[in-house]
Amino acid sequence: MSLDQINPMLTLAVYLSSFFLQFLISMAGDESPPYRPTDHILLDCGSSINTMSPDGRTWQGDQGSKFSSTSDVQNSSSSSKAFRQDPSVDQVPYMTARIFNSSFTYSFPVSAGPKFVRFYFYPTAYSGHNESAFFFSVTSGVYTLLSNFSASFTVAAMESGVTSLVKEFSINVWDNQILNITFSPSPNSWAFVNGIEVVSMPNHLYGQIDLELVSSVQQFDIDDYTALETVYRLNVGGNHIPAEADSGMFRSWSQDDSYIYAANVGLTPHRDIPIRYTLGTPPYIAPPTVYTTSRTMIQQEDINKRTNLTWLFPVDSGFYYLVRLHFCEFQLEVTGPFERIFSIFLNNQTAEEQMDVIIRSGGRAYPIYEDYVVSLLSDGSRRKQDLWLDLHPFAGSKYANVILNGLEMFKLNNSDGSLAGLNPDPVLNPPPSEQHPNSPVKPNNRVPLVLITVIVAAVGGVVALSLLWFLVLRPRMRVKHLGGTSRAKSSRVPFSYTTRSTAINGSSLPADICHHFSLAEIKAATFNFNKNLIIGEGGFGNVYKGFFNGGSTTVAIKRLNPSSRQGAREFLTEIKMLSKLRHIHLVSLIGYCDEEGEMILVYDYMARGTLRDHLYKTKNPSLPWKQRLQVCIGAARGLHYLHTGTKQTIIHRDVKSTNILLDEKWLAKVSDFGLSKVGPTSMTQTHVSTAVKGSFGYVDPEYFRLRQLTEKSDVYSFGVVLFEVLCARPAVIPDAPEKRVSLAEWGRRSYRKGALDRIMDQNLRDEVAPECLKKFGEIADSCVRDKGIERPPMSDVVWALEFALQLQETAERNSQINSGDEVYIGRVGIKPDGSQPSPITVTRGGATTSDNDDLISVSSSSSTVTSGVSTSQMSMSLPSYDHVRWVCSEIDNTKGR
Repeated sequence: MSLDQINPMLTLAVYLSSFFLQFLISMAGDESPPYRPTDHILLDCGSSINTMSPDGRTWQGDQGSKFSSTSDVQNSSSSSKAFRQDPSVDQVPYMTARIFNSSFTYSFPVSAGPKFVRFYFYPTAYSGHNESAFFFSVTSGVYTLLSNFSASFTVAAMESGVTSLVKEFSINVWDNQILNITFSPSPNSWAFVNGIEVVSMPNHLYGQIDLELVSSVQQFDIDDYTALETVYRLNVGGNHIPAEADSGMFRSWSQDDSYIYAANVGLTPHRDIPIRYTLGTPPYIAPPTVYTTSRTMIQQEDINKRTNLTWLFPVDSGFYYLVRLHFCEFQLEVTGPFERIFSIFLNNQTAEEQMDVIIRSGGRAYPIYEDYVVSLLSDGSRRKQDLWLDLHPFAGSKYANVILNGLEMFKLNNSDGSLAGLNPDPVLNPPPSEQHPNSPVKPNNRVPLVLITVIVAAVGGVVALSLLWFLVLRPRMRVKHLGGTSRAKSSRVPFSYTTRSTAINGSSLPADICHHFSLAEIKAATFNFNKNLIIGEGGFGNVYKGFFNGGSTTVAIKRLNPSSRQGAREFLTEIKMLSKLRHIHLVSLIGYCDEEGEMILVYDYMARGTLRDHLYKTKNPSLPWKQRLQVCIGAARGLHYLHTGTKQTIIHRDVKSTNILLDEKWLAKVSDFGLSKVGPTSMTQTHVSTAVKGSFGYVDPEYFRLRQLTEKSDVYSFGVVLFEVLCARPAVIPDAPEKRVSLAEWGRRSYRKGALDRIMDQNLRDEVAPECLKKFGEIADSCVRDKGIERPPMSDVVWALEFALQLQETAERNSQINSGDEVYIGRVGIKPDGSQPSPITVTRGGATTSDNDDLISVSSSSSTVTSGVSTSQMSMSLPSYDHVRWVCSEIDNTKGR
């Protein structure tokens, strides 16, 4: 709805209701907030008059204000009204905006001390500019607050129904200093802002020295030179707290429901009692509502001892974060010390080993807060990371439970003074149905009779043609498919793109094999191969996140490097293989592009990346054991389908943890079929004689020696993956002690000694039931046996893994996991005395490992193999480096594919 169309009476009603709300607030018993800011500026950008927002606050129009020069306003900016008003958006300050065509500075004369600076954005069309036309940076002195920021992309990535946002920063202003805020459009773009708020805060509200960095003895100072960006502020277990209900600084506190991880949401007890603020926790720290609501675990202690209460927060990579947790005990059952003790973990690291709120605060109804600093420095692979918060009951506590009342999280500026993160991935939304006010086309609700007649005639013609097609023409037509086989139907929504026959190195692809995308369509989907959309990179080239069908379909687009040794042959192989395969546990090929020398494949997008991304060399939290089992079962089903579910056996030939991808729901899918090979084509054949190709550490040694490829070669590779899942280490560590270089050898040796628990991932200790561990080890050991004939088929592997999962679930139901001395806490094990478990020989992250995951290719001339040699005469050993020709690294840096 256009601003000009708003009913004047409705505007008056909103104004009067806002005034009445302000009157009620002033008449309330707690009308005097604990803190009164010395500076409070509300600037309604693009407006020429003073207006009142629904919360009763008065906003000053920036047109002609003292905060900007007249020449700048005239030469570098313009005022504009919003093209449309979403029902969720307030008129003030969002219906007017200041648009900037060049750098523009607001200057605020304020008192010395820390200030909240809030920017209000409503991304829509302004002054003929579409919302996607605004990319800009915001700076204040030496600090970069936003860089190449897109409010449109940011809002599109937020929860459904959110159409506006507020960016809040904390900046210290020195004596005799003016608070300058500069908006600078990016090249060929514009900048805009709807509202600016500047509010004073108490000195050292968030500043603190000698904070301890979590998982380090390093001391961390947050002083007056540190700028902060508010990332999250939550009223845990309670309702949204609007700005006017804050303690005087107009902070908004959101609900925490969206950030609870998994189904264990716990309980949300609350109790209206007077909060006993102290000098250590004065009333302005947080409003009473924060401390009278909470989230706890359920009232089943046996379950609580084995689980966590967990929150998951997506944050920008490359920064330190201040995490403030608010606590207050108010439940009647907790009356004294040692009754509720719990541990606090941030990103799998112990932040607080024993938290007793009663002891820390001094008693019931006394609030406290604790500050922690967490490092999420970038590894160059991801723009976003997940920051995990876990609370777990401490052994020896009277009640096996936890409590949290509130949370605040702040990003701290880096060494360059920047707080700016990257924009979210763009999501293309269809344009709004409303017409632009300047559009000459007027709506017409009347349907002419002629139009009705034309529609009826057209429908009749379509019906007649359809009957002709089904009764006469269709029976005479036959569709030829690749290799004479019919294509499996896809469950995906079809793309509205045409296909055509294409030649690749002399090999013609039938027009109906899969969708053919033009290079222009691929460039549009990737915003001209925007580097910010790269989600994977390696020797083959880059993988981009792409968007089709108006942004409703997200895909992964692999752009092969023309110089890659995974050349046109593998490109063609993958198209031919995947175009015929459709299975829930196989990554689907959507289409391809081969124009202008490009070799591009388009796949389903897998939001969780690779299996390896969640095992080692990663900052992702460790996968729980049951989830690892489910991933293994899914991948095994996919391989079983390749071996038995198609007309001809397909041997993947490159099974490894980076070729098992995970979708948004953690469903496992096998990917990368560039090295795949059709198996024996007759009953008399037992193998396919071919050159050796695969990834080092995963290649079946029998296949390597004899050049005889069977589906049991995939079984061997999958067995290596199983040990990888259990131990969270690479398949090969060349510089490790000789007995531990090969994971397969080390895993088999440990299994036969009954010592799998000694080499398993330390994050799984006390989480894996002994019966399940034994069965899982048996499966992995059988898969990596020397002779292919001794390895089970994938059908048996699937059944055995499903049985292992049943053993795990049965053990959990019978509470057998807690029969030992340690307590399972999901990601970290602690003993009843509070000490950490003893270190084991495998460390997550593999600091001393070198895992290049190289593809190997051995030609038949590289060594002599005499036909008829029995595999029993050869002992299994890793291929000698001298006999291996390194081809390329399939994935050097995976961020999801």
